[in-house]
Amino acid sequence: MKLFATALAVLVVTSCNTHPKFEGEPYGEPLTLKEVTEVSDILAAPQAYVGKRVLIEGVVKEVCEKKGCWMDIAAPNDAEIQVKVADDVIVFPMSARGKTALVEGVVEELQLTSEQVFAAEAHRAEEQGEAFDSTRVFEPATTYRVQGTGALIRD
Repeated sequence: MKLFATALAVLVVTSCNTHPKFEGEPYGEPLTLKEVTEVSDILAAPQAYVGKRVLIEGVVKEVCEKKGCWMDIAAPNDAEIQVKVADDVIVFPMSARGKTALVEGVVEELQLTSEQVFAAEAHRAEEQGEAFDSTRVFEPATTYRVQGTGALIRD
């Protein structure tokens, strides 16, 4: 009976592990974190996460068409955050759109001037093959993203 109780206790403890059981195509470094941080939590209180390593999960909404160096990840509640990786170190495939991704990285804050916002929007439009209205006026902005180190993308 003691053996059964011990085995049951081990089963309960190991099943309480918060690491998601997630199979997928790996990109970059292996994932090390066990607990998923909600994208909405990061965006609701970004200063609490800046500089911290997080594991996020969501649906890939967009992928950089030129180099595969970023993905926009949306959580179930439609909160969305960008994952940026070093160019040519990790290349996310266009086929990742619409798939679920588990991504690990460090949350960073970007404080952009109006010129930087303009340049970023123009660059994004070019990468996505979209028209860009160069007459628009952009305000300075603060944005948050995850500097990705590794990911799993589920087929």
